Amino acid sequence: MIGSRNSVDPEAISKGRMTMNHQSIEASGTRNHAQQGATEDGRSRRQEQADWLDSLIPDPSEVPPLCDEPRFAELLRGIVADHAPHVFVIVQEYGERVDGRVAAWGMAFDERAEIVTVEGDMRMSLRSPEAALPNFRFGTRIRSRLVWFDRDAITPAAEECT
Repeated sequence: MIGSRNSVDPEAISKGRMTMNHQSIEASGTRNHAQQGATEDGRSRRQEQADWLDSLIPDPSEVPPLCDEPRFAELLRGIVADHAPHVFVIVQEYGERVDGRVAAWGMAFDERAEIVTVEGDMRMSLRSPEAALPNFRFGTRIRSRLVWFDRDAITPAAEECT
């Protein structure tokens, strides 16, 4: 967190969420009317859940803001930039530079990589981007290659290898 005056224990929150009753959707996909209704004291289940979640987190109402809104937004942008995942692509290469295609996009975090195929039919969570490569090889004629995304490398649509 930016300031450590009131620290929230994410593990306690996640443990709390694990015990919540999330059966508000029936098999038909519509909300269960009993879940939407009010409790005996007239409060909604949603309000009860919000109160329960609030009980896990220290009340910040007595703590003054760290700074004004523009400075806080700047701090948040810095946090996002510092923690942004690195984007990569798994390319399938046909033959010896005969052809190639983007097979999957991924994001590399410090301890893992998340990958999804361009067709959207397969998702993977692996220890590293390189661990995905064997999943995109096909015999000896189609190899897989890891390419890190570089925004500066974007080319005009008509440009080809000559």
